[in-house]
Amino acid sequence: MRPMLSAPAPVLRSLVTGHPPYRATQTEIREAARTLFPRMAARRGMLDVFSNAQIDSRAIARPLDWYLQPRGLGEKNAVFIEEGRALTVRLAREALARAEVAPQEVDAVLVVNTSGLSTPSLDAHLIDTLGLNRHAVRLPIWGLGCAGGAAGLARAADLVRAGFRRVLLVAVELCSLTLVKGDESQSNFVGTALFADGGAALVVTAADMPGPAPLVALPGAYSTLIEDSADIMGWDVVDEGLKVRFSRDIPALVRSMMRQNVAEALATQRWHSDNLTYVVHPGGVKVVAAYEEALGLGAGTLDASRRVLTAHGNMSSVTVLFVLEEVLKGSPSGHGLLSAMGPGFSAEHVLLEF
Repeated sequence: MRPMLSAPAPVLRSLVTGHPPYRATQTEIREAARTLFPRMAARRGMLDVFSNAQIDSRAIARPLDWYLQPRGLGEKNAVFIEEGRALTVRLAREALARAEVAPQEVDAVLVVNTSGLSTPSLDAHLIDTLGLNRHAVRLPIWGLGCAGGAAGLARAADLVRAGFRRVLLVAVELCSLTLVKGDESQSNFVGTALFADGGAALVVTAADMPGPAPLVALPGAYSTLIEDSADIMGWDVVDEGLKVRFSRDIPALVRSMMRQNVAEALATQRWHSDNLTYVVHPGGVKVVAAYEEALGLGAGTLDASRRVLTAHGNMSSVTVLFVLEEVLKGSPSGHGLLSAMGPGFSAEHVLLEF
């Protein structure tokens, strides 16, 4: 008997990114921080975090002045639903058009987010508004934070392997709405200097489906949950909203574990790291530098991550998909690895074939 051949890997047919309607420069946000956090801003050197973040400007869900007034969880979440729905619909419609997939042909819908709550989940609104297949499998993914874009891409590919031949994935994060006015904690202050709003939509299909040339194939993925690490990153739910919690130890964690973790991910496909293209979530400039150190990467290897951070800030789950879009502009070839870390604390990797 002939050996059975494995099916071709799922492929990415389209990728679209975008933002909510408002934008502020890092200088404007730094000045707003003086009003939002007067005690922290008065501490020597604290405002330097805004320049050290190496971000030029960021998209936000409301005009900057809106954030200068106290807002409760209910008010913030109402904005998340309003702007999140608008952004996901716009991006999903364009992603389907680029992939040459009719709305009623979609077999499964995934929505990734961590910065707001919606029940029914945002995928239900997408189905109603875009006329997607009402029998499509719905998979909302909440709580993975910065790792959500990588995990969502992996799950979309898994669904294709399971027989769902046209899968729509949308990620949306409005991190600016998690700002808590008057919270003088260092995590909240640093988050104000770093986090931003954005969205991405993409279509993953079986390789034999008709349509435009694939952007990249998705042969596998690798997930790791680090033991005893729940306190490294997450939300504390307070009356004023979702209060950010994260540790300054994340770069040290990257340096200590990422070389071995990446090697394990590559080993699932019997790949090696020579000439690998890296698509890394830029959690911050120190996190990017820690990846370079841990993996022994040469100068310029993670420039796409740095460009996205500078132009857009850290948009949580969405950011690594912006980096993938940036990397694809260079028409890479060979093998690649998309990598992100997030609450859990976890590492998510997606293997890429360009």
